[in-house]
Amino acid sequence: MLGARSRTTSPSGPIGTDPSGNAVRLTHVTKEYGRGSGKVVALDDVSVGVAAGTFTAVMGPSGSGKSTFLHCAAGLDRPTSGTVRLGGQNLGELDETQLTRLRRTRVGFVFQAFNLLPALTVEQNITLPLRLDGHGTDHDTVRGVTDAVGLTGLLTRHPAELSGGQQQRVAIARALITRPEVIFADEPTGALDPDTADDILTLLRQAVTDLHQTVVMVTHDPAAAQHTDEVIFLAAGRVVRRMTTPSAPRIKAAMTELRRNA
Repeated sequence: MLGARSRTTSPSGPIGTDPSGNAVRLTHVTKEYGRGSGKVVALDDVSVGVAAGTFTAVMGPSGSGKSTFLHCAAGLDRPTSGTVRLGGQNLGELDETQLTRLRRTRVGFVFQAFNLLPALTVEQNITLPLRLDGHGTDHDTVRGVTDAVGLTGLLTRHPAELSGGQQQRVAIARALITRPEVIFADEPTGALDPDTADDILTLLRQAVTDLHQTVVMVTHDPAAAQHTDEVIFLAAGRVVRRMTTPSAPRIKAAMTELRRNA
């Protein structure tokens, strides 16, 4: 089992929840690409918070700003204006070096394409964030993470020797190894068959329920989103709806309405 998360500090201050209990908060965030007649507004004055210890889906029609939302919230991209906070830390106050370290140590990422290094073993892929940050790897921590995600006995294999579902489990274990404030998942089941996808979503759900993680997942799939506590719907770069206790039929109906009004 993984131990409880210890209190930590970021390069510029404390990390944790903000006074309102949010793990992530965007305040008046706008993100623009290009200039003049070619300018695209990907996010348009977005203000929204994600409560700590919850599983949240971000959905919307194509071009609604889902990926930009995730990139700004995770510190992968800087907004044109507005504020992004990861717990108590304003990401805009960090320089690029500090932001890189924060992403490596306090944020976890899970992508559709797994993003594993083929030359490394399963164990080496999982512990890569620790080694990049100059930390040793504790065997008990690695064992706890790998047992939790169902990778026992596979640590010496390479990604090419694993199924797609096993590779995504490695990616989740890598995201968990630093005990981050938030795990951001971008279409984590998009490359998987339905049964394997359900296993991965159950694993992310358990990370929230059992390990008290915060997970923010971009998805287009109502079946995936129904595993979450809340769905944030975007349209034309704006938050247009929030749905708690979502179900696949309710999500499908909401998405149909958004497409109809697009």
